[in-house]
Amino acid sequence: MREVLVDGGRRSAHVHPGLTPLLARQLNVTAVTAALEAHGVDYFLVRGMDDRTPVVGVSEDDRTAALGALEKLGAAGPCYVSQVLPKPPIVNSLRDAADPSAWADLQAARAVKVTWFRSDPTGKLILGVAYGCEIEFWRPDRNAGVLRAPRRNRMMFAVSTAGLPVEAGEHRFTRLASTVKPGPRFRTRPEFDLSLPDDIDFPIDVVYTWVDGADPEWQRRRAEQKGEAFHAEAASDSRYINRDELKYSLRSLHLNAPWVRNIYIVTDRQRPAWLDLSAGNIFLVNHEDIFKDPTALPTFNSCAIESQLHNIEGLAEHFLYLNDDMFFGRPLAPQTFFLANGNTKFFLSQNRIPIGPITSLDSPVDAMIKNNRRLIEERFGRTLTQGSQHVPYPLRRSILAEIEREFPAEYAATMRSRFRSPTDLTITYSLHHYYAFLTGRALPGRVNYGYVQLAVPDLAARLKRAEARRDWDTFCINDAFSTYAELQQQMAILEPFLEAYFPVPSPYESAGQS
Repeated sequence: MREVLVDGGRRSAHVHPGLTPLLARQLNVTAVTAALEAHGVDYFLVRGMDDRTPVVGVSEDDRTAALGALEKLGAAGPCYVSQVLPKPPIVNSLRDAADPSAWADLQAARAVKVTWFRSDPTGKLILGVAYGCEIEFWRPDRNAGVLRAPRRNRMMFAVSTAGLPVEAGEHRFTRLASTVKPGPRFRTRPEFDLSLPDDIDFPIDVVYTWVDGADPEWQRRRAEQKGEAFHAEAASDSRYINRDELKYSLRSLHLNAPWVRNIYIVTDRQRPAWLDLSAGNIFLVNHEDIFKDPTALPTFNSCAIESQLHNIEGLAEHFLYLNDDMFFGRPLAPQTFFLANGNTKFFLSQNRIPIGPITSLDSPVDAMIKNNRRLIEERFGRTLTQGSQHVPYPLRRSILAEIEREFPAEYAATMRSRFRSPTDLTITYSLHHYYAFLTGRALPGRVNYGYVQLAVPDLAARLKRAEARRDWDTFCINDAFSTYAELQQQMAILEPFLEAYFPVPSPYESAGQS
C-alpha cells in the first residue's frame, strides 16, 4: 500500500509489481463479484461502453443486499465509492468506501462505482477511476418477464428473467482482452454472450524491424558493402547510440495492446542483450529467413527489409508493423487499426508530397512516395499527395503478396536495393494503404497521435507534458541529426521519460536486464 497523488489529492493505492490496465480491470471486477457471491446476490456482467470499465448488473430487487455487500467490501480495504446514476453534479466525486455515510447517500442510486487505485512499485503508473467497477441496478418488468437496463450498453436494453446464467470469456466485456489467448471467464446472461458485427475475432500479430547500429560486426558488413574502410572506433560513433527504444515499445505493447497474439522481431543476426524469448509468443527472425532472393543480402535498407515481411513463417494475415521508436500511449482496442470484416485502417499525414517527378530537392521519403504515386496512377488513375503518420501500420500479408505480383519489377528492385535509394518503393508506409484502399480493403482512420523530434529545443517540456497527460493513442520519438554532445543531452531526458511512462517490465525482458 502506498499514497499516491491523483488530481491534486492523496489516495491510498494498492501496489502491484506487474500492473497493467487489463489486470486492474480484472482485479476490480473480481473483487466486486466475489463480494456479491459471498452475500448471495445474483448478478451478471454487462458489456459496457468503455473497454476499461467493468460493469455488473444487479436486479433492483437486490439493491439493499448488493449495497450491503459492497459496503462490507469497502470496509475491508482502501477503496472509494461514487454515484454514477443519476449523474451527480460533480462526476467521479469519490468518497471513502469505509465511511457508512457514503453508502447511506447511495440508497437511491441507479448505478454506483467502486474504485481502487492501483500502482506499480515506482508509483509512476497509477490506474484508478477509469478502471473502477460499476454496479447498475436493472428494473424488473414482471409483465414482460425482463430486467430493464438503467442506461445504454453495447448489447441491449433488457434481459429475460427466465434465462439461465452462462459463463463467457473476458473478450465479451472488453475489447482489450484477447480472443485467441485463454483468459478469465465471468458470469453473465445469454444475451451478452454474443458476437457483434464489429467484434474482431481474428489473430493480430506485431512485427518490428530492429538493428543494433553500434554492433561492430554489423558496421563491418555495412562498410564492406559500401566499399568503405572499417574503423573500430566507429562502434562508438554518436550516430549509433542505443536508446533501448525497442524495450520500451514492447512495454507499451504489453500494457496497452494485450490482444496482440505473437511478436516478430526482424533483425540481421542480432539480439538485444535484455531480450527474453521464453514467453513463447515472441520470436527473432533473421533476414535470411524471409528474403525470397538470398543474393539480395546483406541489406542495410529498411525499405528492402519491409518488402519481405509477408514471408515471415507463421505470421498472421493481419498484423501491425512498428519501428522501435513507436509506442502505444494508452489502452487501445484492435478496432483502432482494423475492421471486423478484415479491412485495415490507415492514418494520413498532413504533409503534402510535391506534384511532379523526383528532383534533387525531394527528401528521400518524398522521392519514394513519388515512386508509389507513379504506380498508383498507372494502376488506378489516382494521384496520391499525402504520406502516413508515424503510427503502427496495419497490414495484411495477402495484400503485400498481391502488390508484389502486381508490380514485380519495382518490388524486386526495392528488395535488391542494399541501401536506401531514390528508386525504392516505400511499401509498408504508403503503398500498401493506398493499394488496399483503392481495391476496397482499407479505410482512413484517426488516432490521437504524438510526434516528437529529439532535436527540438523544448524536448524536456514536451515529454513532461506527455507523461502528465497520457492522452496520445500512439506516439513516435524520432531521431534527427545531432552532435554527440546533443545526443548525450537528449538521452539524459529521454531515458527517464520512457522509464516513467512505461515503468512495468514486459514478459520479454530478462531478469536483471531491465
